Amino acid sequence: MTDKIRVALADDHPIFIAGLRNLIEAENDLELVGEATNGQSALTMLRDKLPDVAIVDISMPEVNGIVLARRLAEECPSVSVLILTLYEDRSFLKQALAAGAKGYLLKRSAAENLVHAVRIVKGGALYLDPSLTDDVQGNIATQNNKAAPTNDALGLTERELSVLRYSARGLTTKEIATRLAIGAKTVETYKSRATEKLNLKTRAEIVRFASTQGWLEDV
Repeated sequence: MTDKIRVALADDHPIFIAGLRNLIEAENDLELVGEATNGQSALTMLRDKLPDVAIVDISMPEVNGIVLARRLAEECPSVSVLILTLYEDRSFLKQALAAGAKGYLLKRSAAENLVHAVRIVKGGALYLDPSLTDDVQGNIATQNNKAAPTNDALGLTERELSVLRYSARGLTTKEIATRLAIGAKTVETYKSRATEKLNLKTRAEIVRFASTQGWLEDV
C-alpha cells in the first residue's frame, strides 16, 4: 500500500481552514497532520511534523507565508510549500517562487484544484493555478521568439524549449499538447530530446534548470 501524502495547513481564517480540512480528509491518499492559524505557530508546527506538503496562506499574522516559505526552504527542505492565496498579482507569485514555494494556488480555485495541486507538488513538479498558467502562455511564446540565441546556445529547437518550459511550470503532457496543438506522443518526444541534450534526469532537475534560466520568474 502506498504511503499517504502528509499535509499540514496554515491559514488564519478558521472557516476556510475547516473547508480545507474537509477536502483533505475526503481523500484516501492524503493525511492531515497539523494545523496553525498564524505564521509563528505554523513554523513551529511544520518543524515538528515535517509534512510532505505545507499549504500556506500568504497573509498571516506574525510571519507571512512568503517568509515562512523561505524559512522552510532553508530549514526543512523536505517540506514542499504550496501557497494558497487570494492574491492574483504576479508580484506575489514571483516572490513565492523566489522564496522556494513549489506551488501557487488561488483560494477561489481551491475546491476544484487543491487536491490535484498537493499531488503535483508532492511528485516534485511545480504547480501554478490554471488561471495564472493561462496568463503566462502568451509570455512564453513571446519569450521563445526573443530568445533564439539562447535556444542555439542550449542546443534546443523552439518546440523543445516550449515543451520544457511548460513542463517545468507543472503542465501535464496532455495540457502541453493542447496548448501547442500537437500530439501527446510528440510532446514526449520533444521533452525526451530536450532533457537528454541538457542531461536532466528528474522533474526536480527540470524545475531547478528552469529556475536558473529565469523561466519561473518571468511569469
